[in-house]
Amino acid sequence: MEFQILIDDSFIDTCDTSSISPAENKNILSLINDYEDGKWRETKFDNFIWDNIAETALSFRERESLSSHAMTQLRESAKNLRLSDKEDNISKGSELAEILLYGIMKHHYSALPVVPKIFYKQNAQDNAKGADSVHIIINDDDFTIWFGEAKFYNKIEDARLTSIITSVKNSLQTDKLKKENAIITNLSDIDYFIDDEELNKKIKSALSNRNSIDSLKPKLHIPILLLHECEITKTASETNEQYIKSIIAYHKERATSYFKKQIDKLKDVYMYSEITFHLILFPVPEKELIVNRFVKEVESFKEK
Repeated sequence: MEFQILIDDSFIDTCDTSSISPAENKNILSLINDYEDGKWRETKFDNFIWDNIAETALSFRERESLSSHAMTQLRESAKNLRLSDKEDNISKGSELAEILLYGIMKHHYSALPVVPKIFYKQNAQDNAKGADSVHIIINDDDFTIWFGEAKFYNKIEDARLTSIITSVKNSLQTDKLKKENAIITNLSDIDYFIDDEELNKKIKSALSNRNSIDSLKPKLHIPILLLHECEITKTASETNEQYIKSIIAYHKERATSYFKKQIDKLKDVYMYSEITFHLILFPVPEKELIVNRFVKEVESFKEK
């Protein structure tokens, strides 16, 4: 990863979970960007977004065909961004958050992007509805399936946490999970990534709608990215010990609040304790400047 990792551990080992049950199968990943000349490194952050945009905005076949044409790849990726929410102050920047999640999934979790969600928003059937990211992680001859949520918030206080938990709960409905599975098995990208015939067959069989979704829940992981504006990050000028301690303490506190609320709201989801959740926290100094800069760059590529 190009960003510094402050926390990468289970929720149980990171926070006080004595009053929280079930606390198992929950994890925290806290990431930060650094500073240079007393300023948050916005160019480094922006470059990470653009370096990973093709993973979710282009199909595997398109990425391969344009692999030696970097500028064309960026232009085609930009064309697939809708930016339809750019006037919505709450959800503004959601596609940027989705791209960041795809980059984190690729570089930190070594995940395969089997459904490039932004690309399929252009599909007439709108296959992008549902999870914000869809990945598979191969473990020897086995696999796990990852359905991600990504949000870019002005703040991550309790009201915002309730909103994302509602979204996560909706995504865990049986019909929603089966729809996501059907999308994966009906698209060709999975065949490009997984050429082991037996493993490919095993995955498609496990994801088949003929099977009960209950058998898949122990393999189900939900990464939840909260890209968020942060006053601590805004007022800092260097990645010193004080800044790191402050972010760690804040993210632990927010993670505890998040999982308390999630357990309360999702406890009735069948086999909830079998599903693994990953809360990913990434602070930025000012949301509006980042989103406006991103939108401007996207529109510039679209005009070329």
